[in-house]
Amino acid sequence: MAREPIPTWYFTLVVVHLENRFLMVHERKHEQQWYLPAGRVEPGENLLEAAQRNTLQEAGIPIVLEGILRFEHTVMPKGRVRVRVIFVARPEDSTPPKSKPDEYTLGAQWYSLKELDRLSLRGEEVREMIYYMASGAPIYPLEVLSFEGAPFKRHRYRW
Repeated sequence: MAREPIPTWYFTLVVVHLENRFLMVHERKHEQQWYLPAGRVEPGENLLEAAQRNTLQEAGIPIVLEGILRFEHTVMPKGRVRVRVIFVARPEDSTPPKSKPDEYTLGAQWYSLKELDRLSLRGEEVREMIYYMASGAPIYPLEVLSFEGAPFKRHRYRW
């Protein structure tokens, strides 16, 4: 007997840092609050591509992904599932954050930890993620994400 597929939504969130500042986007929706660059993974796109695209669209900044802060799997009501990967990144170059509103966001800006406390954030989780990352939390290598059938790299292990 075949089982029904589980409806699953995939999202990326990106903590982009530059020295002691963090990139925040001023959202067009969600009561125009501040949030991390984030968004859904589109069909045919992998998680890494989605993180880069969402950050470029929302903040206007090309990024270099450095690692993964956390991988979340949440069962939602009605049997749906949400998967979120929280990436850590740095800017690829010195491109300034976008300052003109568009269809994605009202703009973006760099903020220090102290300045975050003055922002109207979409949720307390934003502050928690940034403080967690800034406190020296483990950042997992991007290689923990792969595709089915990818070869395993060989490493020397002591037994």
